[in-house]
Amino acid sequence: MDAEAFVRSVLAIADTEIRRGYVRAWLRDTPIERTAVVLESVCAQADQAEARAEEALLSIVDALFAGPDEVPAALRSYARQEKLLSLERLVRHSNPPAPHDARVAEVAIPDYGYGRPLTLGERKSLARRPTRALIDRLLLDPHPDVLHRLLANPRLTEDDVARLAARRPGRPDVLAEIARSPKWLRSRRVRVSLACNPDAPVEVATRVVRLLVRPDLTLVASSPNVPAEVRTICLELLERRPPSRFGAIDPKRIH
Repeated sequence: MDAEAFVRSVLAIADTEIRRGYVRAWLRDTPIERTAVVLESVCAQADQAEARAEEALLSIVDALFAGPDEVPAALRSYARQEKLLSLERLVRHSNPPAPHDARVAEVAIPDYGYGRPLTLGERKSLARRPTRALIDRLLLDPHPDVLHRLLANPRLTEDDVARLAARRPGRPDVLAEIARSPKWLRSRRVRVSLACNPDAPVEVATRVVRLLVRPDLTLVASSPNVPAEVRTICLELLERRPPSRFGAIDPKRIH
């Protein structure tokens, strides 16, 4: 399968979850040499703002966030060996670490108004069917399982998630969980908020910036607290990107 056939196959799948599963299986089952050549071509086309390649790259990033770690590590090694520069920018850093319960204990559980602390199971249940009044409290819950369920809830809005992604100080495990959500990874506002947040894991931010248009890359590159690794990739991409068809995002809407 060449790059054109790969893009055509990916875009033929309408459902984002099924599309992510297809790309994950392709990444797992295709020999690394062939995978690298195809992804280099897709990434290079996306660098030039080719719309179909950009859409396919979104699904590739989505699949890489879903794991496993072995694939990006192998791609990174091969891309460096063969000097596949567009692919190397995509996999320059390893996958974000999985959330760890030890970090959960460091953050207080919010008061849910029940007169007693809720168990994890009760909080996960609330996240599946929250009232609007409870969403703000659930967004402060420190457990990634609660956030994972909340991010899939249809009552959650783009404003909610963009604010969470922009929150300072941010929690790296929370920001990584947002990036793993196929629905919210497709939001331009959420992507920019993640990339601009200095507390986002470098592995998350460097992969997310591959999905940004030129004005947003400029915004991230000029943000004073962005890690040097993230700024470097933004500047590399700006050298390759044509003028954007989108306007810049107002920073006040992000922060």
